[in-house]
Amino acid sequence: MDYLLAHDVGTGEHKAALVTADGRVVVTAYEPYTTHYPHPLWAEQNPEDWWRAVASTTQRVLQVSGVKPGEILGLSFSTSITNAIPIDARGRPLRPCIFWLDGRAGEEARMVMRKLGGSTVFAMIAGTAITGKDFLAKSLWLKRHEPDIYAQAVAIVDMSSYLLHRATGRLVYEWSAASATGVFNLKTKVWDAGLMRLFGLDPSKFPDLAQSSERVGGLEPAAAAELGLLEGTSVFGGAGDVMTAAVGAGAVREGDGYLYLGSSGFVSIVTSRQVTGKRGIVTIQSADPNKLLLLAETETVGACLKWAAKELYGTEANASVYQRMDGDVAGAVPGAAGLIFTPWMYGERCPVADESVRAAFINLGANHTRPQMTRAIYEGIAYNVRWMLESLADLYGFRPDPLRVIGGGAKGLPWLQIIADVTGRTLESAPSPQEAAAVGAAFIAAVGLGIYPSLEAIKSLMPAGHIVTPNPAPRATYDELYAAYRQVYRSLRGLYHTLNRPKGQANK
Repeated sequence: MDYLLAHDVGTGEHKAALVTADGRVVVTAYEPYTTHYPHPLWAEQNPEDWWRAVASTTQRVLQVSGVKPGEILGLSFSTSITNAIPIDARGRPLRPCIFWLDGRAGEEARMVMRKLGGSTVFAMIAGTAITGKDFLAKSLWLKRHEPDIYAQAVAIVDMSSYLLHRATGRLVYEWSAASATGVFNLKTKVWDAGLMRLFGLDPSKFPDLAQSSERVGGLEPAAAAELGLLEGTSVFGGAGDVMTAAVGAGAVREGDGYLYLGSSGFVSIVTSRQVTGKRGIVTIQSADPNKLLLLAETETVGACLKWAAKELYGTEANASVYQRMDGDVAGAVPGAAGLIFTPWMYGERCPVADESVRAAFINLGANHTRPQMTRAIYEGIAYNVRWMLESLADLYGFRPDPLRVIGGGAKGLPWLQIIADVTGRTLESAPSPQEAAAVGAAFIAAVGLGIYPSLEAIKSLMPAGHIVTPNPAPRATYDELYAAYRQVYRSLRGLYHTLNRPKGQANK
């Protein structure tokens, strides 16, 4: 039997998955790595840690499964995006990776937006203001604060490019990862050298482009030996984690949508229309060369539950405390006795694009109990999702129903019921909700191998798991509280900006 090997290189943990050609996950292996926080707002990782995890987990899935190296038809990567790694001519990092979580480049982001008329005008053009977490700002930070490293760098690449080079020796930038840099033209599918020069970046530092299902090359001898695979095993472009997740969710046709519930969360819609993002919604390249993704991302979803586990239940997040929280939520009446929670713990991207906002309990009284506070957290996330869905419908006419759900939250049925009730949408979990990104990466390789003619062709292989339909009983309660939820940002925006103003900015 033949297999595909998918590597999902996550935020703090790497996952390797051995997948059959029809998308069945045979075995997985995990390997953690460390994120370093040398200064406030900084987050760095060692790219060599990623490669060690790729090698270790590859060897383990082969050992556990008994699959022979010759049975692996090809491999591909699912990676986080908006990382920045300056590399030398041999592909070696010149410094630790400025990781996607890193927000050090806030001033550079503001400099970029000032060149185009300020944050409001920039958001009208690009869909959302950029932040210090974006690749463009990070690249400019390197040039400004580490000019020697910037000058030495042959290229500034993302996680995907680094791993593809380690595997094949070829230096490329995959389309979907490139689309998150801010200097990739979504219409022509080429680098926008004019924008690079406008912002002061060197176009020569951006390597050739490759499509997701393109064969980048074969495993080089040294890489094959480290992974325990055959030299020449095909390596495909893969895609960013948002894009592979869409494929693994079965969202591959026009208007298909999916909801990701992890530490962060997002709603994404597949479209072949050339549309521009608005209201914090961005447009990025999908793994399908002929389609884009509309992405509405919220910064903290599962992270709010993790906070609740620690601060309300006195324990670190684990399966047991989540079961306890689910039980408390199920026993509390919908609406949490008028208590509203805004899940904006790290600022927000969508539905309100504002780094200054923060989470809050609104209308908290002495009568409220811990179960009601926990239910308010679940419901607040659901209100945020409803706001994103309504924005996608109002601006673009997309109303996916049913909506596929992936991520760890896809297994929390009380939470899914609340989201279904608040949004009025039917939710259905993907076949492998926690392995969706890996399954998507495997299908991308399968298309590259010619097993399927296109990503659309895999739709029939992705049946629904759990199906959760809206309960109409609490609808009136939720409609009233959702209307109040929408007012919170407008009412408190000025206060948030006063309290959480970036350092060095004067009162206005």
